[in-house]
Amino acid sequence: MLKALTSQCLNARIYTKTLHHKLHHGTQSTNSPLLRLLDSLRGDSNRINPNFCKRAFFCSDSTTDGLEAAAAEVKKAEVEGEEASKSSSAIVPTVIKPDDYLTVLALPLPHRPLFPGFYMPIYVKDPKLLAALVENRKRQTFFAGAFLVKDEAGTGSNAASGSDTEKNIYELKGQDLLNRLHDVGTLAQISSIQGDQVILIGHRRLRITAMVSEGPLTVQVDHLKEKPYNKEDDVIKATSFEVISTLRDVLKTSSLWRDHVQTYTQHIGEFNYARLADFGAAISGANKLQCQEVLEELDVYKRLKLTLELVKKEMEISKIQESIAKAIEEKISGEQRRYLLNEQLKAIKKELGLETDDKTALSAKFRERLEPNKEKCPPHVLQVIEEELTKLQLLEASSSEFNVTRNYLDWLTALPWGNYSDENFDVLRAQKILDEDHYGLSDVKERILEFIAVGKLRGSSQGKIICLSGPPGVGKTSIGRSIARALNRKFYRFSVGGLSDVAEIKGHRRTYIGAMPGKMVQCLKNVGTANPLVLIDEIDKLGRGHAGDPASAMLELLDPEQNANFLDHYLDVTIDLSKVLFVCTANVVEMIPNPLLDRMEIISIAGYITDEKMHIARDYLEKSTRDACGIKPEQVEVTNAALLALIENYCREAGVRNLQKQIEKIYRKIALQLVRQGSSNEPPVAVVEAVVMDKAEAESVSASDNTTAVEEDSQLTAELVEGNSAKKVSETVLEAEIEPADEKTDSKDPLEIEKTEENEATKTVEKVQIDESNLSDFVGKPVFHAERIYDQTPVGVVMGLAWTAMGGSTLYIETTHVEAGEGKGALHLTGQLGDVMKESAQIAHTVSRAILRKKEADNTFFTNSKLHLHVPAGATPKDGPSAGCTMITSLLSLAMNKPVRKDLAMTGEVTLTGRILPIGGVKEKTIAARRSDVKTIIFPAANRRDFDELATNVKEGLEVHFVEDYSQIFDLAFDDNQK
Repeated sequence: MLKALTSQCLNARIYTKTLHHKLHHGTQSTNSPLLRLLDSLRGDSNRINPNFCKRAFFCSDSTTDGLEAAAAEVKKAEVEGEEASKSSSAIVPTVIKPDDYLTVLALPLPHRPLFPGFYMPIYVKDPKLLAALVENRKRQTFFAGAFLVKDEAGTGSNAASGSDTEKNIYELKGQDLLNRLHDVGTLAQISSIQGDQVILIGHRRLRITAMVSEGPLTVQVDHLKEKPYNKEDDVIKATSFEVISTLRDVLKTSSLWRDHVQTYTQHIGEFNYARLADFGAAISGANKLQCQEVLEELDVYKRLKLTLELVKKEMEISKIQESIAKAIEEKISGEQRRYLLNEQLKAIKKELGLETDDKTALSAKFRERLEPNKEKCPPHVLQVIEEELTKLQLLEASSSEFNVTRNYLDWLTALPWGNYSDENFDVLRAQKILDEDHYGLSDVKERILEFIAVGKLRGSSQGKIICLSGPPGVGKTSIGRSIARALNRKFYRFSVGGLSDVAEIKGHRRTYIGAMPGKMVQCLKNVGTANPLVLIDEIDKLGRGHAGDPASAMLELLDPEQNANFLDHYLDVTIDLSKVLFVCTANVVEMIPNPLLDRMEIISIAGYITDEKMHIARDYLEKSTRDACGIKPEQVEVTNAALLALIENYCREAGVRNLQKQIEKIYRKIALQLVRQGSSNEPPVAVVEAVVMDKAEAESVSASDNTTAVEEDSQLTAELVEGNSAKKVSETVLEAEIEPADEKTDSKDPLEIEKTEENEATKTVEKVQIDESNLSDFVGKPVFHAERIYDQTPVGVVMGLAWTAMGGSTLYIETTHVEAGEGKGALHLTGQLGDVMKESAQIAHTVSRAILRKKEADNTFFTNSKLHLHVPAGATPKDGPSAGCTMITSLLSLAMNKPVRKDLAMTGEVTLTGRILPIGGVKEKTIAARRSDVKTIIFPAANRRDFDELATNVKEGLEVHFVEDYSQIFDLAFDDNQK
């Protein structure tokens, strides 16, 4: 046995020495194209690893051809190998021929098969198998069988993760494990064992024939050899050359593959066709089943074909990878190149003096921006700007303070210091502009014209604070823009409704992150002038929160004595706002804090009466809505009766916003009606094309074609044409087509027929007329009904006048007798009355008892009667002091059993002595009385001035009495009563 081992060791040693000699002289590199490529990639092909011979020895060939060739050259290499034989004799006991291993341990490979000549590290989780491998190494048994694990039934090759697969494998034992292994595997040399990691080196193919033992799994194997093949076969050569060519292309793109080539050549040596196929399959990225198919294939040609497919796929993947990498690299390199070029350009310009650094450029920009207004700029502002510019030069661009200073200078230099717009002092032009945009609002227009007149006389205008108060929709916000246009001032609007942060008015301190100036500084920067018109909307809805009280902060802004030196927290320099015209809007003046209200000039906009609404709807709303809907004036007509019904029954509020919505609703429906009517009368395109057919073309058409065309046109006409006029046109066209050529010459000209079609189609689109009868078809059922409940007011019922957010309304106060009895005099109140009205009712009860004692001393009605006073409607909350005289009249009417005049309405607050105090909302109450056909109105004498200021059309047809004491009301209500 020792003699045989010595002979084998000598043969292998001589073989490796011969291989070393051949590689050293380059004889093999000239025979293998791939090896020549690899030598060029490796750089120094003549430098041989000193451990090369030893590795080649342990990784012997899959056949014994190499050993036989080496034995034939023993004599030739005997002299050269004399010294080597001495050193190699030391490892003779470790050398065992691989063919001797017919029974091996079975190592399961979960991921990929092991190809001959390749390393593969695996982790052995089975302790028994690992102990057996260690024991075999101690016994100089360096080989085991490596077999790929089959996928579980019903799962794909990629269904489970690697860790789950390994866990399932090592749970299997014996026959179960054997059934999960592929029959064909690799004889693997155990290179090293470190912990549970085992390094395997593949040598040759094996096939499992039987199971020897179960724990650990040991199997009996056969050593497989490639089927004989003709090395000179042109097909095999061509296939191998294509594999080499593809591998060469792939090797150019991946350095990792070059390392595979170097490792493989060190262990296997020269490439032949079989090894080339194994190499290509092993380094490809194919899945394990495709690699196993290559491993099981013993026909070299078929194996080469399978490998060629795999490396071709790998080449395509490499191309995609290369294109992705190239695109990303180009993007990154382009950005880097651009950055470097910009930096170089900056450096060059700086050296040449063509450009300064960022800080100098910023300073120059700020100075250039300030230059036009430098003479007008206040000295204290110029001083701050110069200090900040000096500070900017000393700061680093990367510091946070640099950005704060830069933003601060940006705001300071952007403000229009001393820059005023040229104002319009032409009163007539201003009057024309105001009348163009708004109808009525005479108080507002008069005040603006006064402002212009004072400015013309003084030569310059001062800022004012005007507050427009009134219900929603009366034009408070829109009149602000018209005022700015009339004065030739810039316009800026901001709303303070719900504002609860003082910083929105006064600005933030610069120490805060994201600090900004207040609204006024933003306004001046946006408009570019120091005398704009600023509209502060919804000033009665200012909020109050943890960040302060904005209403108090507005005092400095709206105080004419203080806003000349308005101080913003962000700018920290005073700003002159004395030239700014402030226009505020509010719905309820009482909601404005008194200190703030004291600084404003109040102009009340009570609302519009029916006549004014008619003019606004006809001259403004209807025109703008018609243009917005694309409707021509001749296509629609809205009668005055329809507009009046729309205003009275749908839009009774003081403003015209809801009226505009209803008019838009009408015109939208009209637009839809016109489109539907027009589309049904459009002439079909096919008919027009048939009319303009050329005469010669018509003659050339055969009779059969004519019949088909007539049928098709008839069907199309029946589908598209509706209406008698369109049907007549289509019939005319069809008859013209059917006529022979000689009769067609007498027909009309095609252009004339087309014009006739257009005229008839236009005639069918009738003009839409909106009148009172069909108004409900466009806007639905009426929302409001007549406020007058009684044609003849019964005993105990009196009509009063009230102010509401919708303008004004009439309301009835009803009193009835509940029960009578000695000493049962009492008063019960209903109608959701407020505290003020409840007190008014108690005062009225007391005053009416006093008056009744004077008029009818024997009447004990109030002493012995329980009364019930009600103010409909019960769902509407009511409050206010102006119903006192109405309640007294209602109580006296019931006590004396006398009804009041049917056309009488009254309002006024009463004291315990019977004096009548003034009330508010004279205009709204007068409008409400006119709407309810009231002819006689009773007002307090103190409201005579308010009534006299009303327009003539509001006062026309009314009999108004101004009283100071209730005795005057008693005479008016009961002396002329009509039962």
